[in-house]
Amino acid sequence: QVQLVESGGGLVQAEGSLRLSCAASGRTLSNYAMGWFRQAPGKEREFVAAISWSGSITYYADSVKGRFTISRANAKNTMYLQMNSLKPEDTAVYYCAADPQRFGIVTQKEEYDYWGQGTQVTVSS
Repeated sequence: QVQLVESGGGLVQAEGSLRLSCAASGRTLSNYAMGWFRQAPGKEREFVAAISWSGSITYYADSVKGRFTISRANAKNTMYLQMNSLKPEDTAVYYCAADPQRFGIVTQKEEYDYWGQGTQVTVSS
């Protein structure tokens, strides 16, 4: 079993930055595809970014491309999401997820087996 815990959320002004972390325990994530999703009030959970098992391949939603950077440190069993130039529309609960069945890029939330509890990101205008 894998436990994922997000941290680093908070309140920030527009154009500010935050760095989210996703720490895993229970099993090494070095062979898992991983990703970040977000869910705003009244909306479905949506894909934000994904990273392959080695970290060599990344993929982003168009809405965050050029502003967010996903990375991972397998030796620390941790994944990150650096968020720059934040906008009010980025306000949401952010979730990290792990897929033990795949090594590459996974963008569909239904494919992920493990989820964190989420961390709130609020961007004020």
